[in-house]
Amino acid sequence: MMRLFIALRLPEAVTAELATIQQSLKRSANHPVAWVAAASVHLTLQFLGDVEDAHVPALRAALTAVREVATHSRLCLAPVGAFPSLRRPQVIWVGVSGDLAGLAQLHQAVVGATKSLGFTPETRPFQAHLTLGRIRRTASSSQRATLGEAIAALPPPNLVAWVSSPPTLYQSILTPGGAIYRALEDEDHGRPSNGAESR
Repeated sequence: MMRLFIALRLPEAVTAELATIQQSLKRSANHPVAWVAAASVHLTLQFLGDVEDAHVPALRAALTAVREVATHSRLCLAPVGAFPSLRRPQVIWVGVSGDLAGLAQLHQAVVGATKSLGFTPETRPFQAHLTLGRIRRTASSSQRATLGEAIAALPPPNLVAWVSSPPTLYQSILTPGGAIYRALEDEDHGRPSNGAESR
């Protein structure tokens, strides 16, 4: 059994800007946040959950078919936000702008491919974002409010643009120090990286 998700890898220029944003928030106050290692941030297209090992070959084949017909989208970073809101932040994220229509088509292609294999799509609408961190459950209401104010005060990210990568199947290995990601596509992309899950 493996915990899997499908995501787009980000270029180093993007992850470097994400690290800068994280540092800005860390400097503003000692916020109770479990930060994602910037190099581990992905643009998640679909979270699959716990999957039997025997289903992995079919998933890889389905993604190969999607990549053969998918078009690449030109994307850029958008302002920082939080789920469910800045007044009660639980997840800190950086938005994505650019060719969102093309990205949505890729998301639908991935969901369609996995649905044919028995995976149930999420009911909530797809919103492209890059998760920077999750607020710890021990955070008080005042700490959350202060963090929301710090997020709102951030300047917009630098205009870093990139072309979307092919969708990749990842395994998320949960450890006490955070999740370790392993790409299941090929050896070149299979080196582990540390960080919390990006959803």
